[in-house]
Amino acid sequence: MSARRPDRSTRRPAVDASTLRPLDVVRVGASGPRARTTRTALSALGVSIGIAAMVGVLGLSESSKSALLDEISALGTNLLTVEPGTGFGGGDGQLPESAVGSIERLDGVETASAVYPVDADVLKNEFVGTGETGGLSVIAADDDLLDTLNGEVATGTWHTDATSAYPSVVLGSVAAERLGIDSLDTPTYVYLGEEYVQVIGILEEFPLSADLDRSVMMGLTAAVDYHDAEPAASSIYARVDDGSIDEVRDLIPATADPESPEEVSVSRPSDALEAQAAADDTLTTLFLGLGAVALLVGGIGIANVMVIAVIERRGEIGLRRALGATRAHIRRQFLTEAVILSVLGGVTGVGLGVAATYVYATTQGWRVVIPTWVAAAGLASAIVIGAVAGLYPATRAARLAPTEALRA
Repeated sequence: MSARRPDRSTRRPAVDASTLRPLDVVRVGASGPRARTTRTALSALGVSIGIAAMVGVLGLSESSKSALLDEISALGTNLLTVEPGTGFGGGDGQLPESAVGSIERLDGVETASAVYPVDADVLKNEFVGTGETGGLSVIAADDDLLDTLNGEVATGTWHTDATSAYPSVVLGSVAAERLGIDSLDTPTYVYLGEEYVQVIGILEEFPLSADLDRSVMMGLTAAVDYHDAEPAASSIYARVDDGSIDEVRDLIPATADPESPEEVSVSRPSDALEAQAAADDTLTTLFLGLGAVALLVGGIGIANVMVIAVIERRGEIGLRRALGATRAHIRRQFLTEAVILSVLGGVTGVGLGVAATYVYATTQGWRVVIPTWVAAAGLASAIVIGAVAGLYPATRAARLAPTEALRA
């Protein structure tokens, strides 16, 4: 006796395996954020703050660095400053009178100029108390100092052969501000020593020689004749060929003071600006760390929201499973939803960071520099943080049994 085979006409028709195409994944994943706009906005806000902070910090750092490099390039990196140091011999802290001429004759030195100390106080007028100089100093300067330093006159004129022989002064930018002088439309005088001397010019800032900004400068001949100034330079500025900087720098100490070369200090002012750029990089790293913390907090916020969404939507999950959705489909749906939330935050954050960079850089007069990789890295970070944040809620949703989910 053999078992009877079922009739082919009564067999249950085969059911195609459930599929979820990529476009359907996006559509289903976007349904949640679209249905809960307020929660979506608040969830994306945390990520957007972190991304905006990172993009803004990097953009401002690059813009600031670009402005600084432009400034260094305009001022030239081939300026050396020679000053008396203490050295091992414990010298008198004074350069020989012949130092300027000796340095100027070195191969590779284009020009050299010096400033000299003057024992005198400068006041706005005679009624200001003695000693209330506001931190200003009086110095004598060579006539070609302005050319050596690539300096510029803001108003008035610089010393000439004629004016440097008579009591007249040119003010540094800070000195003019502290003396309350901003215009030379009418004859203007300051009280220097025990006499009034005319101000013939005001200079722009010296980024490579900030000390000169706080100085009142008179011609060397007048300083020697009227104030018994010693023609021994306190600082010598040498403009050097770009290809000879290191060689000339090594030769200057023995050239300026053959008897005590160890007591001669040679520095390159642009090094200070480059050090400032390095310091800015350190601050940038610090702020990037703070931005990363904000981004992490935003990711945790998305994870929290997604966990709550899984609990609230168990009925939906059970119904979808009952209609044929697989665990993988549920996992992809909630993972996509988390990524969509973070991408919304990322796009908003990049926009805010770019806007903040543009506004601040423009107000500072900087060129706006936002590398493309900064925006790309911001979006990529948002996607990664969204995927990581959504992994646990998506897995939890996929593990729900249909019957259990429908009873919830």
